[in-house]
Parts: sequence; C-alpha cells; structure tokens
Amino acid sequence: MAELLSETEISEALNKLPYWQRAGDALERTAELADFPQAIAVVNRVAEIAENVNHHPDMDIRWRTVTFRCSTHSAGGITAKDVSLAERIDGTIDAL
Repeated sequence: MAELLSETEISEALNKLPYWQRAGDALERTAELADFPQAIAVVNRVAEIAENVNHHPDMDIRWRTVTFRCSTHSAGGITAKDVSLAERIDGTIDAL
C-alpha cells in the first residue's frame, strides 16, 4: 500500500503544483477549458492515463469546467501517487 505523505511533503508538492490545492484528504484542481468538447477530450485522456497507472481521480464535468480530485482512498489520503497523477493531469491540460 502507498504511504501517506507528511504535511511537509504535501506542502512541498503543492509548491510545484500551482494550480492545485489541498481539499481535505485530496489534491484538487479546477480547469476551465475552451469548450465542452475540449473538456471531454481532457477527461478522456486523463482516463487513459489513470487506467495505465491504475490510479483514478474523481472527475466532475460542468460544461467546460472540470474538477479533478486525487486521493489514494486505500491509504486514506494523499500519497506520491496523487502527486504524480496531478503532474500528469497538468501536462494533459497544458498540451492543449
């Protein structure tokens, strides 16, 4: 099982993830895309990444706004898996 990050490690990770914030036991980012098809394209790409790494974020789609929440439920909070997935989500959004 993945180990929970310490408060210091979470703070350090968030310093490198400027679009993310802590939301309880998760990392959270909301992104506004150009339009609904682009939002769906991002969600689809993140779904592919999540399947490949077997770590799945919660995703909420509201027209062209997508909110991502990364938490390792089996560990009960934020782990290195969540930080890695957040970085990959950023890369997906930045690639547009």
